[in-house]
Amino acid sequence: MKILQYLSVGLVLLACVSCGDVFDSHPYDVNFKGERNINAHQIAEIERQFGDRDTVRVAFISDTHCWYQETKDEVKALNERQDIDFVVHCGDLTDTGTSKEYEWIRDILSDLRYPYVALIGNHDFLGTGNQAYMTMFGEMDFSFIVARTKFVCLNTNATEYDYLAAVPNFDFLEEEMVEDSADFDHTLMIMHAPPYSDQFNNNVVKAFHGYLNEFPGLMCCIYGHNHTDKVLDIYGDGLLFYGIDCAEHRNFRIFTIKPDGYEEEQVYY
Repeated sequence: MKILQYLSVGLVLLACVSCGDVFDSHPYDVNFKGERNINAHQIAEIERQFGDRDTVRVAFISDTHCWYQETKDEVKALNERQDIDFVVHCGDLTDTGTSKEYEWIRDILSDLRYPYVALIGNHDFLGTGNQAYMTMFGEMDFSFIVARTKFVCLNTNATEYDYLAAVPNFDFLEEEMVEDSADFDHTLMIMHAPPYSDQFNNNVVKAFHGYLNEFPGLMCCIYGHNHTDKVLDIYGDGLLFYGIDCAEHRNFRIFTIKPDGYEEEQVYY
C-alpha cells in the first residue's frame, strides 16, 4: 500500500515538474523580473535633477499598446533630442495587461536617456493588470513637484471598477490642493481618460470641474486614451485639455513649463 502511495506522490510531482513552465509563465501573474516601483525611483531622480529649476521641458507620450516598433522609434526620436528633461507616459502601456507586456514595455522605456513616469490606462487593468501596474510602477494616483509646478497624475479609469470605486479620487485631489502648498504655484493635471470619455465617471464630471478650479495656478490638463492629438476646451471656460496621440500615429507633445505659463509643440517622428 505504501509503495502505491509513494508511486502516486511521485507521479504527481513528476506532473508538476513537467508543467512547471506552464505555471511559471501564467500571463497574469505579477512575479516580475527586473525593476519594480519605477515611478518612485524616477520621481526621486526628476526632483533631484530639476526640483530647483524655474523652467523644464517635458515630453508626453501615450497609448503604446502593442505597437512595440513604433514605441522603440519614439524612444529613439526622444533620445536624439537635447532639449528634454523628462518624459510622462499617459497610460495604456499594454494592450491586455499581461505580465509579459508590462515587462516588454518597461524594457523599451528603460532605453530612454531621460527619467520617466507612467500613468495607468484602462487597457492596463485587464486581467490582473492593475496589480501588475502597482507592482511595477506604484500607486495609481501620485504627484511630484518641479519648477514650482505640481504634476498631479490621476487614475480616471472608472469603468474598470464598474463605477464602484472612488475614481477619480476626490480625497486624493483635496489633499493635493494643499499638500506642500509652499512649494508650488502652478498645477498640471494629467490623466488617461478625459471627462466625457467612455472611461470617465461622467456622473461626477461637473464635480471634477469644481475640484480642478481649486488647484493653484492650474495651467492645463493632459490626457491620452482617445488616440488623437486634439486640443479641447471641454468645460467651455478656457481650460485646455491636450490629447496625447498613440504610438501608432508616431507623434508626441513637448511642454515647456515656465514661471509665467507654458508653451507646447507637437513633434512627429
